[in-house]
Amino acid sequence: MAACATATRGLQQLLVLSALGFLATSAPQPPNIVLLLMDDMGWGDLGVYGEPSRETPNLDKMALEGMLFPNFYSANPLCSPSRAALLTGRLPIRNGFYTSNGHARNAYTPQEIMGGIPNSEHLLPELLKKAGYTNKIVGKWHLGHRPQFHPLKHGFDEWFGSPNCHFGPYDNKVKPNIPVYRDWEMVGRFYEEFPINLRTGEANLTQLYLQEALDFIKTQHARQSPFFLYWAIDATHAPVYASRPFLGTSHRGRYGDAVREIDDSVGKILSLLQNLGISKNTFVFFTSDNGAALISAPKEGGSNGPFLCGKQTTFEGGMREPAIAWWPGHIAAGQVSHQLGSIMDLFTTSLSVAGLKPPSDRIIDGLDLLPTLLQGHMMDRPIFYYRGNTLMAVTLGQYKAHFWTWTNSWEEFRQTSSHPRRHTPNPVNTFECLEVSSG
Repeated sequence: MAACATATRGLQQLLVLSALGFLATSAPQPPNIVLLLMDDMGWGDLGVYGEPSRETPNLDKMALEGMLFPNFYSANPLCSPSRAALLTGRLPIRNGFYTSNGHARNAYTPQEIMGGIPNSEHLLPELLKKAGYTNKIVGKWHLGHRPQFHPLKHGFDEWFGSPNCHFGPYDNKVKPNIPVYRDWEMVGRFYEEFPINLRTGEANLTQLYLQEALDFIKTQHARQSPFFLYWAIDATHAPVYASRPFLGTSHRGRYGDAVREIDDSVGKILSLLQNLGISKNTFVFFTSDNGAALISAPKEGGSNGPFLCGKQTTFEGGMREPAIAWWPGHIAAGQVSHQLGSIMDLFTTSLSVAGLKPPSDRIIDGLDLLPTLLQGHMMDRPIFYYRGNTLMAVTLGQYKAHFWTWTNSWEEFRQTSSHPRRHTPNPVNTFECLEVSSG
């Protein structure tokens, strides 16, 4: 009898353990997260934003199937601090990845002066690992090129791309000495193992970046692992490039060729998510790090639509970005939200999608946009326009106050205005000037 009772208890324990195992394997998987970050792409570069050539059918379809944000902003008009803000949810002035305004004249100075993203900051991929995510960055990192700032030291599990843009930061514009990495291993350099033809604009990089994204999605789907893909490609940063099938196909020249290839790539990524049956479990957001670089126009620069100026400035053209959210079955199709959004919101919103809360030991500037995305709620919030360590302007509602519109330091301003033969910008109306923001 005792032996029978022991056997019965053993069978019961086995059944309990089996049930627990079934529950564990059938527990809902956190949604996947795909952030598509473009480089120097302007507000007016997509057909859905009014670009007349209408050469972005896949992105326009993405907007038709999701939510368009006409009032979405970067946290800075330069590449590096903008990317730091996205991955920390904090203004550059808080996360330490900023310069003095006198040094904020090009996109590379933060990592040259600060070295890289501080270890004290909690980056999005680090936090997502707590929920079991596998994280990959494809493309441009731009938050430090020394080993201690490597993406795999800040929460990413995989990386294919470069610590910097294919343009620099080094001064040899003909052949920048920029490495390309696969995880920890340097696998070549731009213009050498990864050629870019400056004369024709031909390069296969976007196709390589696309394949990295598709392979990662397929692998994680097969593993049944939730994933975070940060697809940060740089084809629209001058010198712009495109692969041979796209060269000469746009009405907008070489820049348009690059945009057309990006559009095609985004279409392939979204199609794969649908074909694998995981589109309803994948949150996707498309935007840019800052406005189009007008200094590269007309052949290699984008369009900021109706907005003033562009990259490196805190006018609307420098910081208002194209933005599209896509999550079938969750975000209703065909919506346009006039919510003021920020690239920093992608940090907080992604954590919310994953069922996580942002760190409570520091100020987080990004808002959780899920109430807007899922219920259409509107939230009051300001948009701060920093350049370097200087607050240049603030938008609240439909109004924008410009405190300062000169783009360099006080010292440079005084030096320029004291020189009789130099062109001096009109300093009148640089303070307390209200500009109505276009809705």
